[in-house]
Amino acid sequence: MSMNVGTEGGSGDDVMVEMNMTPLIDVMLVLIIMLIITIPIQNHSVNLNLPVGTPPPPTTPPVVVTIDIDFDGTLIWNGETVDRNTLDARLATVAATPDQPEVHLHPNKLVEYKSVAAVMASAQRQGVTKIGLVGNEQFLQ
Repeated sequence: MSMNVGTEGGSGDDVMVEMNMTPLIDVMLVLIIMLIITIPIQNHSVNLNLPVGTPPPPTTPPVVVTIDIDFDGTLIWNGETVDRNTLDARLATVAATPDQPEVHLHPNKLVEYKSVAAVMASAQRQGVTKIGLVGNEQFLQ
């Protein structure tokens, strides 16, 4: 910080031309800190419905339905080739049972994603809640 002191022989009427930057910097720092504090924290989270407590062990082993999707999009229900309409009907039957069987979806590594997504969307539309992808280790490099 500098100060303008009069010259030896000059008059004291000289105008100070320099601006004092310290108060300006202090105000700017306070504004930046207030801005940082007031910015809301953004949570990048996925909300899940998790079970509460420890569930009792199952008395009977669960019924498992396996849906394989071949490389060309062919649907196989427990070893039997089915079309899209038959799949929807069977998924509706699975969803209607009081204790839903587990649906294991096993896509081939070469199948297009739209085929897998269509089966998962059908299961969701029909009301199937116990569905899982099986064989994901084949997709690891």
